[in-house]
Amino acid sequence: MDNQMRSMTAYLLQLLVWLVFMAIVILWPAGTLAFPGGWAFIVLFAFGSLAMIFWLARHSPSLLRERMGSPLQPDQKPWDRVWLILFIPAFCIWMGFMGWDAARTGFMAIPPWLQTLGGVSMVIYMLGAWWTFRENAFAAPSVKIQPGQKVIDTGPYATVRHPMYASALLLFLGTPLLLGSWWAFCFPRCSFSQLPGVPFMRSVLLVGN
Repeated sequence: MDNQMRSMTAYLLQLLVWLVFMAIVILWPAGTLAFPGGWAFIVLFAFGSLAMIFWLARHSPSLLRERMGSPLQPDQKPWDRVWLILFIPAFCIWMGFMGWDAARTGFMAIPPWLQTLGGVSMVIYMLGAWWTFRENAFAAPSVKIQPGQKVIDTGPYATVRHPMYASALLLFLGTPLLLGSWWAFCFPRCSFSQLPGVPFMRSVLLVGN
């Protein structure tokens, strides 16, 4: 029990640090705390992450350890490691750019109903991630063969090949809407088109195709 409590405390502190970091990344370039879209993103991310942590802690502690661990693993393929090293700072720059771009346009570039749609897309992304984790206890952040791993063909895997990537598409399309930046849509197009060794576009196709 003590080990579980220590682990949960560490996970929650890790989430808190990440939330503070993301708040700085989004709000500092905007130059103001009066950024409704930015706060909406942070709140949605916080509640979604908290719900996921507590659910995984109860139903799949091993997967929680994997997901909260370092994205860089010793057994990763070299190109996957290089891509992550490039992607993580690029993602942070992207988030900061959206804060700056939204402030540049007076937070009026995207109408409220589209911003709401962006928030809904984020929620659906989180539900898609949860559904994936519920069906696949081996959904580690890095691709690797794990003891006892088997092919999953239930839940979202019955319809799409890579449900996490399919869900992530909603995140990368919804976030610019929520934060209010049209120019930020350039990043999802570039990042997903360059995914090494990952047939992303096929992830939204029927498995039988």
